[in-house]
Amino acid sequence: MRNKKNIFHMLGAAILTTACTFMTTACTEDIDESNLYVSLEETIEDYLSTRPEFSSFNQILQRVGYDKILSAYGSYTCFAPTNEGIAEYVDSLWNDEVNIVLPHNGMTQPGLEGLTDSLCLDIALFHLMSSKTIGIEMDKGNTLNTMMNRDVTSSIGPDGEILLNGYSKITLMDVELQNGILHEIDHALRRSNALVAHELELHPEFSLFSQALQICGLGDTLVKQVRTGLIIPKKESNEYIPKECRLGYTILAETDEAFNQAGITTLEQLADSANAWYSSCAAWYDYLRQNGIQVSTGTDYRNPWNTLNMFVRYHITEVKVPYQKLYQRDHGEAPEFVPVEYYETMLPYTLFKVNRINNQPVANRWVENSSLTDKVAALASSEIAILRRPGIVISDKGYSCANGYIHPLTNGILRYDDGVPHGVLNERMRFDVMAILHETLSNNIRCATDAELRGMNGGITCHNGRFDGDGTVLLAENYCGNLRVYNGNQTLLFYLSGQGVSWQNYQGDEMNCVGAYDFALRLPPVPAGMYEVRMGYSANGNRGMMQIYLGNTSDLAVMTPVDIPLDMRKEPSDADTETNPNPFNGWCQWENCDDKGVATDINMRYLGFMRAPLGCRLYNRADKSGTQPLRSCRQPLRRILFRQNLDQRDYWMRFKTMIPENKNTQFHLEYIEIVPENVYNNAQYAEDMY
Repeated sequence: MRNKKNIFHMLGAAILTTACTFMTTACTEDIDESNLYVSLEETIEDYLSTRPEFSSFNQILQRVGYDKILSAYGSYTCFAPTNEGIAEYVDSLWNDEVNIVLPHNGMTQPGLEGLTDSLCLDIALFHLMSSKTIGIEMDKGNTLNTMMNRDVTSSIGPDGEILLNGYSKITLMDVELQNGILHEIDHALRRSNALVAHELELHPEFSLFSQALQICGLGDTLVKQVRTGLIIPKKESNEYIPKECRLGYTILAETDEAFNQAGITTLEQLADSANAWYSSCAAWYDYLRQNGIQVSTGTDYRNPWNTLNMFVRYHITEVKVPYQKLYQRDHGEAPEFVPVEYYETMLPYTLFKVNRINNQPVANRWVENSSLTDKVAALASSEIAILRRPGIVISDKGYSCANGYIHPLTNGILRYDDGVPHGVLNERMRFDVMAILHETLSNNIRCATDAELRGMNGGITCHNGRFDGDGTVLLAENYCGNLRVYNGNQTLLFYLSGQGVSWQNYQGDEMNCVGAYDFALRLPPVPAGMYEVRMGYSANGNRGMMQIYLGNTSDLAVMTPVDIPLDMRKEPSDADTETNPNPFNGWCQWENCDDKGVATDINMRYLGFMRAPLGCRLYNRADKSGTQPLRSCRQPLRRILFRQNLDQRDYWMRFKTMIPENKNTQFHLEYIEIVPENVYNNAQYAEDMY
C-alpha cells in the first residue's frame, strides 16, 4: 500500500472570508478550515470519471444521481472500488444461495446491468460518508458511519494495511480533492442484509449458540429495525434532529471452541449445563424471588424461565454496539482509570459489564474492592484490589448485519451467576446519561464528532446559540425508550457530544435542557440492595433550579420528591479555601489541602455534594489528552440525591424545573452513579476518588 499521497499540486488559492452575526435561529452553511484553500482542479466525480479503472463504480453512481452530488461543493469521504472489485461483488450477489427470500438479491440478470436502482443506491451510499475521514483516523480501528446509515469498520491487516470490514484493503489513501477525501480500495465493501439471528446461523463457529437461540424461539423475536411514529420537534436553530430511530441488538456469543473447552459439544450438553448454572439462581437473581417465578429445567425451551432460555437471553442487549464502541475510548481519562460500560440484557433487569483491559473489551471482570481504596487520592493497593475473575475477552472477529452485531467469546462462558450481583456489580456503577438513552449509541449519535454530526445534518454545523460548543442534537420526544417528556414541546432536550471542545465533562458529552422542562429517565436496573444514587452535573450561572422525583413507573401519580430542589446556578469560587469552604456545597481546591481534601470531602457529603471524579480529566482538544482532573475543577460536581433500598425492577427519575417562567435556564446532566452501601459506607476502606 502506498502511503498518503496528494494527487494535485495547488495551482492557486483563494482565502475565503466570511462575516456573519450568529443568532439562535440562524442556519448557516459550515465552512471547514480545511476548505479555506480550495483545489481548483478535481472533484470526487472528476477523479472517478477520468480514470477507467473506476468506471463501473461511477456507472452505479450515475444510475442514482450521485455523480452530480459528488460534483458539487461538500465535504465527503469516498471509498472507491476498482472495476475488478465491483465485478467480484456483483457476481457474489447473483450467485448468493443463502438469501432464499430474495433470489439473486433482487438482481434481474448477471453483471452490472442486472443491478436494480435500489441495489445501486445501496452500493453508492455504503461507499460514501458525509464527512471527511483521513487515514490516520482509521489506522487504530474505527467505526465509520456511511450515508447508508450502516457502519463500516476499519482494522489493521497482517501486513500493516488498513482493512475495511476485514476484507477491503485501502490501496491508495488520502487522495485530497476539492470536495472531500477519496480512498482507493481493492474490493467493494460487503455488508450483510440478514437479521442478527440469521447472521448467527451463517457462521459455523457459533453452531451451538445458534441452535440454542433457535430452539428457545428467540430467533423470531430479534427483528426490530426502526422505531415508527416519531414525534419530530420543531427545529430551534441549526441543531441536528434525527428523523429516524434505528433499533437492533448485540449478541455476545460463545464459539463452539469456547464451549468445547468447557466440555460442551452438543446442544443437549449445553441444556444440561444451563440447568446446573441456573436451576437455583433465585438465591441471587432477586427478580425471581420478588415475583415468585419458578425456574424450569425441562425441555420447554420457549418458556422464558427455562434455564437454557435464560442463559441465551443474558447474552443479548437491545443496543447496536460495534466492537470499537463497546467502551468509550480515550477522552482524557487518567491512565490508571479503567473505562467501564454496563449493558442491560434481555434477561429482565440484569446487566453485563465491559471493561477495557490491555486495549481489549472484557466482559464481567470481577475485582474485589474495585471502588474502594486503602490509600489517599489513589487507587487501592494490590492487597485489597483482588482479581477474582479476569473476565471473558470479547474478540474483534465478529460480524455486522442489518440490525445488529455479533461479538465472539472465545475463552470463557458468560452467565448470570452469583458472582455477578455479589462481585462484578458490587461497585460504584457510573452510567453516562447517553448510556441510559442507548438509542443514541445504536444511531451513531453518542460521542459523534462534530464532523460526523455535521454530515448527518446535511453539511450544516450543528451549533446552537444557547450553548458554547458544536455537536448539538435535539432529540425527538419518543426517540428513546428510557425517556418520558410530560409537556411536549415545552421541554427542549438537547444532547451535546462535546468531542471537539474542552468541557469539564465525563466522556465529553452531556444532556442539556431548556424551557419549562418536565421529563423522566428510567434508571438502569441493579441487583437488590441499599444504594446511594448521585448525579454528575456542571454548575454555572446559566443553569436553573429543579426538583427531582422518583417512582416505580413513569406515571406522574406515583412520583414522589426525593430531595430538596437543586439550584445548579450555585457554583464554587476560586476564593473558597479549606478554612472557608463554599457555604452551599463545601467545595475548596483539594490540592491545597494538607490531607488532599479528605476532611472537606466529608464536609461536602454532609451537605449532599461530592467533588467530580479524579479519574476523569479536562479534555484537551489540541492533543486529545487529559490535563486537569475534574476533581480539581470547581464547576463539575456530584449531587447525592437519595439513599434507599432498590429492588430489581423499574425506577424512573423525574426532573422538573422550579422556574418555568424562565425559558432560558439550563438543566444539565452528565452521568448517574448508583453506589452500593458496601462502597459508600464501608467500615474498613474508603471509596476511591476516581
